[in-house]
Amino acid sequence: MKLEMDRERLGFAFGTAYLWAVLILLGAIVFETVVIYPNIFHDVPKSFEIGMEFMAVRGPHDFFPPVGLLAVLVGTVSLGLAWRAKGVRYWLLASLLLFIAGEFLLSVVFFWPRNAIMFEEGTAVHSVAVLKRTAREFQTGHWVRVGTNVVAAATAFVGYLKFHQRRIESRR
Repeated sequence: MKLEMDRERLGFAFGTAYLWAVLILLGAIVFETVVIYPNIFHDVPKSFEIGMEFMAVRGPHDFFPPVGLLAVLVGTVSLGLAWRAKGVRYWLLASLLLFIAGEFLLSVVFFWPRNAIMFEEGTAVHSVAVLKRTAREFQTGHWVRVGTNVVAAATAFVGYLKFHQRRIESRR
């Protein structure tokens, strides 16, 4: 019984940390969408150069990969600890899968190649028309990323609430 209680408490702590990380990342993505991207994409390709100058010291690549990896690791541990709780595990699993698909897989397959075109190769390799088309594709894909992050955060929150409810009911 004690081991089960400790597992539950640890699972709830990891679930809280996972929810916190996913919400921090969602907030960062919304900030990036509302504040950073309008500046980056307003006058392609000139705004790419200005944006790269601005982010010469630190940029999104310094924040999203380590915090995203932390979220995946903490979420995976949380899922493992909550696996016995059917009402919780499916919400956490859905959240984790959406997060991995929307952040990591989409980044590798879709965003990284476009980042290379826009910010590494630029006008030295591509025409302004190609850069503008790539920027539109990137921004459209970004809304898919925002959507998956919103749903991942919402499902993590539901899983957290279900876990909390389960803990309250088990104390009665």
